[in-house]
Amino acid sequence: MSAPQPAPSFDSRPLTDPVDPRAVSAFQTELRARGTSAVSATSIIAIVVFGLVFVVALTLVGATMVSMLTDPGASSFAGLGILAAAAVGITIAVVSWRRSRVARYRLDAFARANGMGYEARVVDPALPGMLFTLGRSREATDLVRGTEPRFVEFGNYQYTTGSGKNSTTHRWGYVAVKLDVPLPNIVLDAKGNNGFGSNLPASFQREQRLSLEGDFDQYFTLYCPEGYERDALYLFTPDIMARFIDNAAELDVEIVDDWLFLYTQRKASTLDPATWAWLFGAVGAVIAKLDQWERWRDERLLLENPTAATSASAVPPAASQPASERLPFAPPVGLLSPPPGVAHEGRRLKKSFPWLPFVVVIGFAVFWFWSRSF
Repeated sequence: MSAPQPAPSFDSRPLTDPVDPRAVSAFQTELRARGTSAVSATSIIAIVVFGLVFVVALTLVGATMVSMLTDPGASSFAGLGILAAAAVGITIAVVSWRRSRVARYRLDAFARANGMGYEARVVDPALPGMLFTLGRSREATDLVRGTEPRFVEFGNYQYTTGSGKNSTTHRWGYVAVKLDVPLPNIVLDAKGNNGFGSNLPASFQREQRLSLEGDFDQYFTLYCPEGYERDALYLFTPDIMARFIDNAAELDVEIVDDWLFLYTQRKASTLDPATWAWLFGAVGAVIAKLDQWERWRDERLLLENPTAATSASAVPPAASQPASERLPFAPPVGLLSPPPGVAHEGRRLKKSFPWLPFVVVIGFAVFWFWSRSF
């Protein structure tokens, strides 16, 4: 399998070139002027926690210094330890803060060098993918967007589930590609990035699995709504399947409404040139084959809206219309083409309940009670 090649215009130099600290500061000022906050809720909490720890550390340092002056032999070692810990904590915080500023500056420069734009943070992004409706505290960061030849967005995304000590923050990288027409909800679960079962945050009913020809099933598990098997075969022709295998075998894929999403459980918007080359190559390879998808139409829409078919069939034949009212290349009467869209049953996959985690928990509980009893 050959490695995907980046687009000719790919320029990764801003990700690694030296930066001017004054330019970084000016860019932060520009972000604030745009009204774009680069500080997330998680970062604010971290800053508050660090501030409290810093105050406590200063208090302990002061008390230790007083103790060292009054009894040097008893507390000198402890005092030096506290001073060293405080110094390390402050250094880590300052370095992390500076790195985040430089990273935003580099990503903005990288976006501009490749004909795209940058946005530091979007709260609760309005995207229809399976990730973007889960949990709470949903936010996308470091978004890099392009509009040619179609809208594409690269970003990092996180959301939180659970509460208190049981809360978990889930982090993903994603690529969102805008399509020209809505398509059935189809998911490709990449087998190359799975561990103990699927890594996707949603489970789908087994009846919706579709096996495709060739070795496609070795790389992806494809889910499509029941009754849309022929449509999936139309969309995933052998050449398109080959593109996904060669360029996106480590990415989970979701088609929903008029969007195509690529998901990865690592950062998609990063300072690593190799990651950008990989994602640019994957997107370029896939969108080069989307022309056929634009011609897909859902005939079920005519059944959902019979009045449209009735009104369309009532149009008089072109030959009976005045020449001034005839349209060039008018379709023959009776051959109706559904409008772009998807019938209700094809818009979303049916999800299944994730039984495996509960079975594991129940099994562990039974084993614990059994071991306690004996």
